[in-house]
Amino acid sequence: MTRQQTIIVAGALANKPWNGGEAWVRLSWVLGFRRLGYRVYFVEQIQPQTCVDEHGRPASFATSINLAFFRHIVRAFGLGDSAALICGDGGAFEGISRADLFRIAQNADLLVNISGHLHWPPLLERIGCRAYVDIDPGFTQFWHEQGNAGARLTDHDIFFTIAENIGRDDCSIPTCGLTWHAVRQPVVFAGWPSCTALGATRAARRFTTVASWRGSFGPVSVNGRTFGVKAHEFRKVFSLPGRLPGTTLEIALAIHAGDARDLTSLKENGWHIADPSAVAGDPAAFRRYVQGSDAEFSVAQGIYVDTRSGWVSDRTIRYLASARPAIVQDTGLAAEYTSDGGLVAFRDIEGAVDAIARVTRDYAGHARAARALAERCFDSDRVLPAFLRQVGVSRKAVVA
Repeated sequence: MTRQQTIIVAGALANKPWNGGEAWVRLSWVLGFRRLGYRVYFVEQIQPQTCVDEHGRPASFATSINLAFFRHIVRAFGLGDSAALICGDGGAFEGISRADLFRIAQNADLLVNISGHLHWPPLLERIGCRAYVDIDPGFTQFWHEQGNAGARLTDHDIFFTIAENIGRDDCSIPTCGLTWHAVRQPVVFAGWPSCTALGATRAARRFTTVASWRGSFGPVSVNGRTFGVKAHEFRKVFSLPGRLPGTTLEIALAIHAGDARDLTSLKENGWHIADPSAVAGDPAAFRRYVQGSDAEFSVAQGIYVDTRSGWVSDRTIRYLASARPAIVQDTGLAAEYTSDGGLVAFRDIEGAVDAIARVTRDYAGHARAARALAERCFDSDRVLPAFLRQVGVSRKAVVA
C-alpha cells in the first residue's frame, strides 16, 4: 500500500493583505507542488497586533482584513480543505483545525518555510524535514549575524536562497556558516499564459512596475556601511521620463504620506503613479496589470544591488512569463538571464535609457525572448523537482 507524499508550505498571505504580487509568491509553491502530484497544505501564522481593518486601524482577528484576504485567496485557488491560519500562539484557527494540523505535520515529508515564517514550536517540532527558503537575501543573513531573531534561521535542516551569487567572492552577503543552495522562484504557467501573440503586434510604450517605496524593511548597516532601500535607487532615475518622449513610465506605488516630497518629485518628473491596492490588490488584478503592460521597468533594493546578490524579482519573472520584457537594475545577474534579450539589465540612468530604446526598437523579439527565458529558468515543473532533489525528497510514492 502506498501513500501520497505530503508537503507543507508556510508563508505570508494574511500578513500582506490585498497584495496580489506577494500572494503569487506563496501560491506558486503550493500550486507547483500540486502539479507534481504531492499533497500540499498551506500554513500561515499571524500575530493579533498585526490584524487591522480596512482603514489600517487595529482590529480583532475575526473582523480583520487579514482574515478576509486569507479567505478570499483560499476560495479563489481551491485551498479550502488544505489551508490553515494560526492566530498568535494557537489562540484561534481558520481552516484546518489544531488537531488535524498536528496530525498532518507529524506525517509530512517536508516543510517549505518561506522566510522562516512558521515558527510556532508545537507545530514546527512535529515536522521531520524543514527547508528554509530565503526570499529577502542580505536582510536575512545580516540580521542573523547581528543577532536579530527576525531572520528565524534556527530549527531548519537545509537552506535555500534566491541570491544566486551567495558564497562567491564578489558577493558580500555572509553565509553565516551555512551552506546555501540557490533556488529560482517558480512560476506555474497554467496561471500565467504567454501574451506573445499580442506583443508581436504592439510597440513598447508603457513600462510599469509594482513597488513599495521603502519596502517592508529599513536600511541595514554593517561595519559602517549602509545598504539602502528601493527609494534610494529610484531617486537615481527620477529624471528618466524626460529622457524618453512618447514613453510612459508608471509605478503602482505604495508610499507613505511622510514621503510626500518624493511622490511630488516623481510626478513632476513625469512618472505616472497608480494605486497598487486598486490595480494589483489580489492575484487576478496583479496578473491583469502585468499582462496589460508593455514591459517592466524597475530598480531593486539597494542591498540586492550593492551586495551583487544575483537576485531576480518574483514580479519580474511574471512579466517574463507573460511575454513582457523586463528592464531591471543589475544585481549581478548571470549572463544566462541577459544574453538573449527579454531581460535587460542597467547600472545607471544612461544604461536605462539605452535599455528602453533597445526593447522599443525590437519589442516583438524581446517579448518572445522573455517568455523563452521564463520557460527555461522559472517554470515550476523544472524548478521544484530540482529543489526536491537537493532536499532529498523524491517524487516516488512512499510505502505506508
